[in-house]
Amino acid sequence: MGCSTSRAAPPEKADLRGVGQKEAEPGPGAIPRIKLVLLGDSGVGKSCLVLRYVRGQFDPSSKVTVGAAFMSHSVNLPDGTTVKFEIWDTAGQERYASLAPLYYRGASAAAVVYDISSGESFQKAKHWVSELQKNASGNIAIILVGNKSDLTEQREVTTEAGQEYAERNSMLFIETSAKTAANVAAIFDTVAMKLAGNGVTAVLDRIS
Repeated sequence: MGCSTSRAAPPEKADLRGVGQKEAEPGPGAIPRIKLVLLGDSGVGKSCLVLRYVRGQFDPSSKVTVGAAFMSHSVNLPDGTTVKFEIWDTAGQERYASLAPLYYRGASAAAVVYDISSGESFQKAKHWVSELQKNASGNIAIILVGNKSDLTEQREVTTEAGQEYAERNSMLFIETSAKTAANVAAIFDTVAMKLAGNGVTAVLDRIS
């Protein structure tokens, strides 16, 4: 997993939570869990976003994720509800693409990430959106994430292009920077609010 030392998740093991088997329903009083998978091209900063969100850290010497990695984090919503994110960070290299369905199968949400300074990564993001639309649950909440918003001078994908594509495909949309932490937490807050059925206005209002 780039940007962290989180636990790797070998795809061949079917006894991992969320992979290869259906999760048990949480018991009464349990904190609701949200399985979220990150998809996108290699190098767009998926792992850095997770590390920034979970640990508040940024590691510029990012290492490439192999297979997938798993981290979890609880968040308190504005209405007082607490939810726990179970985050699967998938590898972006082409040779791991066939493993992605193992991770987004049964997911409640997906963050499809691209690099605003790379038009090619935006095209790859569109591929992942198409894959999710064809193969994931019809109830999955998808958020399109334009990462590396700090690279304004190298921008190749306009905010308007990302927003228009997201709206056309009924997705949430946000631009972030794992380096500066801009809007990173809002990715997860927005998804949680969406899934909780409370709308996203309260979260989006505080996005700069």
